[in-house]
Amino acid sequence: MKTLFPQLSSNPRAAYASAIGLGIVLAVLPLVVGLAGNAWVRMLDFALLYIMLALGLNIVVGYAGLLDLGYVAFYAVGAYLYALLSSPHLMENFEWIAALFPDGLHLPIWLVIPLAAALAAAFGALLGAPTLRLRGDYLAIVTLGFGEIVRIFMNNLNAPLNITNGPQGISNIDPVRIAGFDLSQTIAFGDYEVGAVHFYYYLFLVLTIAVVVVCVRLQDSRIGRAWVAIREDEIAAKAMGINTRNVKLLAFAMGASFGGVSGAMFASFQGFVSPESFVLMESIVIVAMVVLGGMGHVPGVILGAILLYAIPESLRFIAKPVQEALFGTELIAPEALRMLLFGLAMVVIMLYRPSGLWPAPRHGDTPSRAARAPGGGA
Repeated sequence: MKTLFPQLSSNPRAAYASAIGLGIVLAVLPLVVGLAGNAWVRMLDFALLYIMLALGLNIVVGYAGLLDLGYVAFYAVGAYLYALLSSPHLMENFEWIAALFPDGLHLPIWLVIPLAAALAAAFGALLGAPTLRLRGDYLAIVTLGFGEIVRIFMNNLNAPLNITNGPQGISNIDPVRIAGFDLSQTIAFGDYEVGAVHFYYYLFLVLTIAVVVVCVRLQDSRIGRAWVAIREDEIAAKAMGINTRNVKLLAFAMGASFGGVSGAMFASFQGFVSPESFVLMESIVIVAMVVLGGMGHVPGVILGAILLYAIPESLRFIAKPVQEALFGTELIAPEALRMLLFGLAMVVIMLYRPSGLWPAPRHGDTPSRAARAPGGGA
């Protein structure tokens, strides 16, 4: 809490009290929101997934200053990895796999998460290797192409060997099981039911907190300072002895690993994956979350992810009733209204808050260091 909010660094007691209070709020939030329906708890689940995605992209875009428009590819890699390892698809299409695993592939979550992170990190390094000399628009075009290539591969890897089942996607994906407890089941407490959306919320919350801790530790580390140096002036960073090649590759790999974990959780939560879930618009939305929240600033990125997902999604439920109450009829379809307000919000924020809604306290510095510097709290 002291790192995320430097104004609390001089008051440890207030920092601990704030952390406890925030923990209590996050723990009871799905139970309270669930009173209005499971759809709202489901929104919380996806908001946490988008926070993990935005924090992963923030390492590449916010810390290292490398524009990546193909980030959704790593999301897809993690999702398809979990789908292949936790569904009967491979056994139904490959006899030798069915012979090796007669009971099916049902890997535990503690093994799938590291595998998803490692595979996505490998794809991130694969993307970063040929783009080390590119900057700005050229890097954006190459990464955009990489994201589309991965999606097209997922859409066409159903012949001659059916690996991804093509546009039909993969279904019957196992839910997460922790110590024998199936997160897809429902438990009733009187008239109130706690179901899969609640249990997945707590799993996603734990993973999100872990990602936040890693990001906060990274920004104050030697590697984080190297990323910031490259972002500000790559030539100067190289002159100071920073191995820009390895540091850039590490940024791509680290950011991609968070995307892989998010994708695996998405597949387990949905129980189904298909290429339509990983289109270019997803990458653009995640980039917008980072930019509008505040590049390089963990609390800002979290705020941007929450606002850009939760507000448009809530319009699915309130847009039609509000229009009917005001005008007597539905004038604009909720989907069109969502995109209209999404675009308008980006234009307005970029005009009046070009550094984001919650930028870092000082340009090129982390909040903790800015708080220690003279006048840093101003």
